[in-house]
Amino acid sequence: MKIAFVTPEAVPYAKTGGLADVCGALPVYLTNLGLQVSLILPRYQGIMGEKIMDVEVDFGGRKKIAIFSDGKAYFVDYPAYFQREGLYGTSAGDYPDNFERFTLFAQAVVCLLKEVKFDVVHCHDWQTGLIPLYIKKYGLNIKTVFTIHNLGYQGRFPVEKFPALNIEWDYFTPEGIEFYGDINFLKAGIIYADAVTTVSPTYARQIQTPEYGFGLEGVLTKYRDKLYGILNGIDYRIWNPENDPLIYEPYTNYAGKKKNKSALTSELLLDARRPLLGMVSRIAGQKGFDILIKVLDDILTLNYCFVLLGFGEEFYCEKLKKFANSYPGQISVNIKFDEKLAHRIYAGSDFFLMPSKYEPCGLGQMISLRYGTVPIVHKTGGLADTVFAFDPVTLAGNGFVFDTYSPESMLDTLKYAHTIYCQETIFAQLSENCMKYDFSWNNSAKEYKNLYQKLWEY
Repeated sequence: MKIAFVTPEAVPYAKTGGLADVCGALPVYLTNLGLQVSLILPRYQGIMGEKIMDVEVDFGGRKKIAIFSDGKAYFVDYPAYFQREGLYGTSAGDYPDNFERFTLFAQAVVCLLKEVKFDVVHCHDWQTGLIPLYIKKYGLNIKTVFTIHNLGYQGRFPVEKFPALNIEWDYFTPEGIEFYGDINFLKAGIIYADAVTTVSPTYARQIQTPEYGFGLEGVLTKYRDKLYGILNGIDYRIWNPENDPLIYEPYTNYAGKKKNKSALTSELLLDARRPLLGMVSRIAGQKGFDILIKVLDDILTLNYCFVLLGFGEEFYCEKLKKFANSYPGQISVNIKFDEKLAHRIYAGSDFFLMPSKYEPCGLGQMISLRYGTVPIVHKTGGLADTVFAFDPVTLAGNGFVFDTYSPESMLDTLKYAHTIYCQETIFAQLSENCMKYDFSWNNSAKEYKNLYQKLWEY
């Protein structure tokens, strides 16, 4: 079976976040299961390959689009749209022509699908949402899967742009791609794909409610019979403390982990005697920073050290920098992208904090478990599917969970976690238990293969 993975980003070609990791790793595991998988994405700056064909799209007149390939992936080449510094925008905001960029991308992909035979096309996020619509419109004999990685990002654009889609106005209705007077690319993917997936079972249920549905809960409930929650995995070829070249020292047990903590705290000038609370995250309100900054003074008073790596919303970044100035030797705030430091935080921290307001899946908690770093999470989305409250009597569970999204609830959970940390034998056992959990892509890849086969045989 031949599968096309259509995505706006994928490792190693282009990355802004977890979507690229998913689309880089999952095809490898699907290939191991006997499927033939090819990536299709825009040809951004720095992507190499050879031109293999031209396709012609009707987009403000006939346009000839070059298709490149490196033998593993296909790239839609349109330099005016994709040879830019950022994938979707700059620090000043989204590119104002993202509608045009990803409409042209979708039309070029469908032209490519007419030339290169695939059995299933697997589309990812709003940037690819038009593709299932076009496949249905042009009657192509291809099954489609559409994956929602984060429902908060939908690709909404003003109705004035509708003529450029080159489709009939019949599509612009509440039953189609109209959304409160706008065009909605994500809604197109949900409605016209043969199957819709999202990245954890709990998130698949949550997005059918007003609290998490971002206005699309009614649509998702209507199409719930084709909605599947398949948990993301992580790539243990990259995230493995036994052979990770980026950490201070490989390890398989708690004793080895403590050596990494000693090295990390030494590098960051933190007190190694305190429990170290780590975060590697996009810095945004959705990720829990709105409640974190309200109690960070209290957390540090509890005797924690805190290390953060990430970048994002300026308001929170500035607040966190002020905390760092106020607590020298106890907090390290690193506003940047640093792959090596990320690995070292996972390896050297005692706890990994993910207080997200909502979290479709989350990869950080799975990575932290592999490194024996105990997760402390808000019970939502994929966090609820992967982190289970620790019982110090039975030693069951793998982390600490707070049910209510509030600074007080998070602080109470951190207080309890600190008491467990002070029981060194129990905490060492908890850390080593975490390392035994398997959240690799193996199981998830099998679920996707079964879904592809179900669609293909239908």
